[in-house]
Amino acid sequence: MLIIKRIRIKMVLLPPNVQGIIWMGLAGMIFASFMGIVRHVGTSLDPIQVAFLRYGLGLIFMLPFFLQVNLVDLRNARFGLHAFRGILHACGVMCWFYAMSRIPIADVTAIGFTGPVFATIGAAVFLGETVKIRRIVAVTIGLLGAVIILRPGFVEIELGALLMLIAAPIFAASDLLSKVLTRRETAPALVAYLSIFVTITILVPAIYVWETPTIEEWAWMFLTAGLATLGHLCMMNSVKIAELSAVQPIKFLQLLWAALIGFLIFSEVPEIWTWVGSAVIVTSSTYIAHREAVVQKSEQLK
Repeated sequence: MLIIKRIRIKMVLLPPNVQGIIWMGLAGMIFASFMGIVRHVGTSLDPIQVAFLRYGLGLIFMLPFFLQVNLVDLRNARFGLHAFRGILHACGVMCWFYAMSRIPIADVTAIGFTGPVFATIGAAVFLGETVKIRRIVAVTIGLLGAVIILRPGFVEIELGALLMLIAAPIFAASDLLSKVLTRRETAPALVAYLSIFVTITILVPAIYVWETPTIEEWAWMFLTAGLATLGHLCMMNSVKIAELSAVQPIKFLQLLWAALIGFLIFSEVPEIWTWVGSAVIVTSSTYIAHREAVVQKSEQLK
């Protein structure tokens, strides 16, 4: 939290969109570093145990959010919906951590960028939002990007890639539930409840695969929990300060950092299809973000 405040003070004189771009760029670098550590630890510990340790230790770093939860938040809390979101999110987390331990970091990152595509589909199906033909085309193109990366029928689809493709819509569904919950509840409360319910959910399968971590592994996991929290804070600052359409393209720099870490540390060389599919997904997601910004502005002018 202190690091975030210091960076915020230094950037206060910059235009809002420039500040948002810097925050999103920092978030991408932090998340790519986080993914590299998860990949490293996942070679010796079960991915589910790694996921549990990330969230369990992360509760320590989430204390500032817990302290912001007040009695009003507790009265307004829809714990049934929070529990459902937590269980759903935990399933996505376990899929993501398994994918991280099995397929190249760049592939995990690229497939994860289909999130806005699935969020658009979910908003239309579950929230009743109107999706015009341009967004339908953008969604179709985004899904095509995922097909280009996976190339079903041409190469055998790895379990890790398949689970990552499952995780992406699960995280999108979690975001949609968050949108519903924010109508009555505060952001700190949502973050706090999600952290608790995800940790509890992953605890059960983690017990069955538990192996006592070494001191080095404990150190890596503490660092992982800290980086994940810091990355989310940077992203929250970005979205809060700047326009979504301005920061969305910068978000995709994370793919470059992920590919660089994968190459330098794990000798992973992304295939050309990963870059081609990523470019297609980036184009689709950027357009979706642009349309959301346009719609939001038009609603504000009404």
